[in-house]
Amino acid sequence: MAAIAFIGLGNMGSPMARNLLSAGYHVNVYDINTDAARKLEDEGAKVASSLKEAVAGADTVITMLPAGQHVHDVYLGPKGQPEAGLFNLVSSGTFLIDSSTIDPATAKEVASHAQQHQLEFVDAPVSGGVAGAEAGTLTFIVGGTDSAFHRAEAVLQHVGKNIFHAGPAGAGQMAKICNNLMLAVQMAGACEAINLGMENGLDPKVLSDIMLQSSGRNWVLELYNPCPGVMDNAPASKGYQPGFMSKLMLKDLGLGMDAALQSQTSVPMGALARNLYAFHNANGNEQRDFSSLFEFYHGEVKQH
Repeated sequence: MAAIAFIGLGNMGSPMARNLLSAGYHVNVYDINTDAARKLEDEGAKVASSLKEAVAGADTVITMLPAGQHVHDVYLGPKGQPEAGLFNLVSSGTFLIDSSTIDPATAKEVASHAQQHQLEFVDAPVSGGVAGAEAGTLTFIVGGTDSAFHRAEAVLQHVGKNIFHAGPAGAGQMAKICNNLMLAVQMAGACEAINLGMENGLDPKVLSDIMLQSSGRNWVLELYNPCPGVMDNAPASKGYQPGFMSKLMLKDLGLGMDAALQSQTSVPMGALARNLYAFHNANGNEQRDFSSLFEFYHGEVKQH
């Protein structure tokens, strides 16, 4: 099988790399957190001590990084150090996939530089959370040329269930931003409605079941109920361990606000959701799952 370099082994990157190993790929892994990389060594991954070592001999490079600045620095090199960027480290013909969730402008910039280096690149952010990454059922939202999309599909099918071609470079990021804006609004609405029912004597599980079979049905109620004890496998029933951290949801909502500003688009619900998460995070919830927003309604508000 071909060799893949996987850069960035956080909550999402590690299980994605693990699934590529299970699919039979030779996987070189690199992360500034060496402990995260070492955990995959026993499963067959080759741990690299640098970007240069990680991409040596790799046919495909996949990056899963926290923010646009990290993506910029990894691909183009830190300021004043272009020789340290992936474009100057990979071999001719290496295929590049970025699965981070970042701003479309950075994705387009990286794609432009890839074209200048005669390399194929796609932005391919994911949806599905840690559970989806572990199960290999992620949704990939790909931006890039038709040929690059088909090339990406051949690799990503081993870590995802649904792979969409959103459009040209940057389109994957824009679609992901729209998705997460809607997800945040759904989560806030589910928290608010369930808490309202509980405050008026309803059992949260019964209410959730009712809404699941009614017009309020949504992904949050189906797979990620925010009320503890309602859904055994949801982060809410595990002390709100992520999952998807609240600070990352706030970051994605910030990307949505930036995009709306640039296009002069009205996003009142998204803006409210962003403010809710900003307040929630300021109260010490950055590292907790984004469904912990339920406590804003059911717990934190009551304490004030």
